[in-house]
Parts: sequence; structure tokens; C-alpha cells
Amino acid sequence: MRKIFALLFMISTVLTAQQLITAEDAIKIGLENNFDIRIAKNNQEISKNNTGLGTAGFLPKLDATGNYNLGSTDTETNSPFSFGDTDSRSYGGRLSLSWTLFDGFRMFTNKRKYDELAQLGEFQARLTIENNVVNILRAYFNLVTQKTLLSIAKNTAEISKIRFDKTKVRDELGSVSSTDLLNAQVAYNSDKSSLINQELAVEIAKKDLILLLGLDQNKEIDVVDDIKADQYSLDKEQYSNAVFERNSALLTAKQNLEVSKADKDLAGSSYYPILSLSSGYGYNDSQTSRANNSTDINTKTYDATLGLNLSFNLFNGFRDKITRQNAIIGIKNSTLQLEKAKNNLQGLINEKYLTYQKRLEKLRFEESNIKAARQNLELQQDRLDRGTVNSLEFRDAQLNLARSENNLINARFQLKIAVLELKQLSGEIPVE
Repeated sequence: MRKIFALLFMISTVLTAQQLITAEDAIKIGLENNFDIRIAKNNQEISKNNTGLGTAGFLPKLDATGNYNLGSTDTETNSPFSFGDTDSRSYGGRLSLSWTLFDGFRMFTNKRKYDELAQLGEFQARLTIENNVVNILRAYFNLVTQKTLLSIAKNTAEISKIRFDKTKVRDELGSVSSTDLLNAQVAYNSDKSSLINQELAVEIAKKDLILLLGLDQNKEIDVVDDIKADQYSLDKEQYSNAVFERNSALLTAKQNLEVSKADKDLAGSSYYPILSLSSGYGYNDSQTSRANNSTDINTKTYDATLGLNLSFNLFNGFRDKITRQNAIIGIKNSTLQLEKAKNNLQGLINEKYLTYQKRLEKLRFEESNIKAARQNLELQQDRLDRGTVNSLEFRDAQLNLARSENNLINARFQLKIAVLELKQLSGEIPVE
């Protein structure tokens, strides 16, 4: 009884230590913990922070300064006009205000550029998040696939073990040849080796998923051992429209063009004069004490200034002209990048949609093929029990079923990834 309780305790401990996660859980954990996603969100936050009026140059600049000084002078002279030894003390403060009133519309263009950069940061973050979510789901379903293949490998090894044990008994009874026994042993050893390799594949897939989820590498996780065969709902024309409307890479290219246009306008602002307002208010208090006179000299000063400053660059070695020319070239490059992105997308639409259709076709074929493979193995097992089938025929039926099962699992995985890539291209991947 104590052994049973101990066994139940061990099982419950293992189940508790392992965290069972679904695909939705994996996305949620990845959005919170994945390092690349966290960096992308931080960069997006930086872009948003730069959209304030102060960053663009609309707001004035106010500085405050203060000072406090002590001094002592020892004087040796026979002049009757000398003050002799003196001690001095002074302190003061000043407020200075500077405000650019007009800078060739640069501040307005800066504000527009920072707004465009904030939008660009959002698209770039979304693109990064989409890529990482797809990688997370790919790793998740890969682990599900490897675990399912492990179950198949265990079942195949178990069948080979039963066959080997039965053949061994028959060999002892003299009803089979030694060749059949050796064939059964080689088949069992081969399946056992495949099982060990598959166990390793599961562990590697698990560690890959843990890494993408940003979890501790020593954490134990488990996944739901099921891959549902998805079917995409949009036809090709609807899908193409969705891609050109929501694709993150295309939106990023479009936004880069808007930023380039703002750079050109910024370069043009250098041809205008700059008008600025400056003002200041200061206070200073000083006191001088003389050794040969009991009267101290106290001085207090107050000053205030207000002025307008106008500056206009007449020549700076053609740097403004070159900057504007480079900005125009930047617009051309951004336009070319946008056309390239559109062209690439059209090719990817055709490729990904065709891949999805072929993966779906292959899955349907594998689902029908495995039925025949299972029926064939059941027939061969029955004939093996009656001793009417040789070892090679049984092994051939066993391998055919194993291949069919592997093909079916891989077909489900490939279809899942094909649908995932379709959704990624059309901006349907969850990013929040």
C-alpha cells in the first residue's frame, strides 16, 4: 500500500512540476517574455516619446544659473590711496529664456517627421512581434509533432518487441528458422534506436520552445498533443487584397517613404532665416570688507534683457544644397523599396497560397493512405499469430504503417505552418 501511495505522489509531483500550455498560452507567454518582442516594444515606446512639442522645437528653453564667490586680498603698499587688506563675498543668479519663433518651418516638419517615425516604430514593432509569434507557434507545433512521432516510435518498438518475443519462443520450439529470429531482433534493435533518437528530438524541440518563450531553461513544460488541421477561409483574391492592406513589411516600406519626404522638407528649411526671442533677468549681491576701515562696501545689481535675434546663413560651402539633393535621392530609394516590397508580396502571395493548397491536398491523401496501412498491418499481425506470414512481409507492413503515420503527422504540421504563413503575410497574427 505504501508503494502505491509513493507512486501516486511521484506522479502528482511530476505533473505539478510541468506546466501544460496551449498554443494560445504560448503566444501570451511569448508576448510577455520573449526578449526580441520586449526590445521591439521598448523601441516603439521611444518613438512615441519623441513626438512631443519640445522634441520638435516648439517650446522655449529656460535656464537658471547661480554663483557664490569668496575672496581675500593681502596688500602691502605705502600708497595713501590703498584700501589695504580686503575680504569680498558675492552671490547672484540669472534666468535666461530663449525661444525660436521661426526657423523656416523646421519645427513643424520635425513634428511631422517624429509622428511619422512613431508610426514607423509601430509597424516595425508589429513586424518583429509577428515574426517572433510565428517562430513561437512553429516551435510549439514542432514540439507537438515530435511528441506525436515519439508515441508512434514507442508503438512501433513495442510491436517489434512482441514480434521478437514470439519469434524467440517459436525458435526454441523449432518452428521457425534462425534467420527469422535474427530478422526480428534486427528490426527490434533498429526501432529501439529510432526511439532513442526521437526522445532526443523531443527534448531539443522543448528547449527551443522554452528559449523563444523567454522562460528559464530549467523550466519543465508540456504541450497539448494534438494538431488540428486548419483550413484557410479566404479565396486567393480576398487574400491578396488583405495582404496589400495589412502586411507589416509593406506598411513599413510606405512609412519609410513618408519619413524620407519629411527629410526633404527639413533640408528645405535651411534656406529660410531664423527668428528667435531671448530674454534674461539677473541679480547680484557683493560685499567688500576692508581691514583699515570699519565700513563695508555693499553692492546690489539687477538687470533685465529682452531682444529679438535674426540670423540668415548666406553661404556654408553648399552643404544645404547637398543635404537637399541627398534627401531627394532618399525619396527615390524609398520609392524603389516600396515597389520592391509590392513585387515581393505578389510573388509570396502566389507561393504561399499554392503551398497551402498542396499541403491540404497532401493531408487528405495521407489520411486516406493510413487507413490502408493500418488494415494491412492488422492483417499481417493476424497471419503472424497463425504462422502464415514470413518476417519480411510483416516487417514491410510494419514499416509502411510507421511511414504512413509519420507522413500524416508531418502533413498536419506542414499544413499548420502553411496557414500560419498565410496569416503572417496578411497581418492576421495576434500582436497584443
